[in-house]
Amino acid sequence: MTDNRTWLVTGAGGMLGQDVLARLAEAGERYVALDRAALDLTDADAVRAAVAEHRPAVVVNCAAWTAVDDAETREDEALAINGDGPRHLADACAGTDAVLLHVSTDYVFAGDAEEPYAEDAPTAPRSAYGRTKLVGEKAVLGIERGYVVRTAWLYGTGGPNFVRTMIKLETVKDTLDVVDDQRGQPTWTVDLADRLVRLGQAALAGTAPAGVYHGTSGGETTWFGLTREIFRLLGADPERVRPTTSAAFARPAPRPAYSVLGHNRWQQAGIEPIRDWSESLSCAMPVLVAELQEGNP
Repeated sequence: MTDNRTWLVTGAGGMLGQDVLARLAEAGERYVALDRAALDLTDADAVRAAVAEHRPAVVVNCAAWTAVDDAETREDEALAINGDGPRHLADACAGTDAVLLHVSTDYVFAGDAEEPYAEDAPTAPRSAYGRTKLVGEKAVLGIERGYVVRTAWLYGTGGPNFVRTMIKLETVKDTLDVVDDQRGQPTWTVDLADRLVRLGQAALAGTAPAGVYHGTSGGETTWFGLTREIFRLLGADPERVRPTTSAAFARPAPRPAYSVLGHNRWQQAGIEPIRDWSESLSCAMPVLVAELQEGNP
């Protein structure tokens, strides 16, 4: 059994990883931050050695291959990170009492539902990215203290994302055509980081059952609706944003038409789900705008 409360965060240099570290610091938790250069998750021996060295009580895996389109032609590379990486972590944690929190995705679903996907809804990924993430999920759920937290439509500081792109485009485009036939839940990485930390704490306390949780905002919208709200919060005219279809932006990997996730499992852990997406966005916008004004790419 682990003898401390150290948290080990992989993928610590990414957008979500940075917010997880900030939330752990706020909570007064000890942590070890390992970015891609510090730990190659595709190296089973390196993963085993890192877990043995730091003896974490909780491992939070924020590392992932997130280039959805590239995965269509480089699935083996994506699988090494999204599938083999979590499996190596699971194998290393299985020999200890460590909790493993693994971040996954809405892409494990077919994206053709008409009501929010429950945590136990059948998976049916339609892209290479989704298939590789599902492999990782299964590995994590195969150990006693394995937790999978699916998320979607992430945005935040410290990395490229849709919301930051729209903020920048508002200043240079008279009008924008944005897809209005994909529905989902824009999710601020600050909110997700908070739930990951609280879930890890509840797992250590024995009050959160292992398994799948959905870490997305409440409510739902389309990319078009999200962009209009971004413009409104910027004080710009939302009418400058015009609706279009996915067919206008053909991509190598199919995008889920419906990525709305249900959040019932949080009640079992005594943790409230993330707030409505529009409330989160209104809180996040000043932070995102300030980052861009400071010249961060």
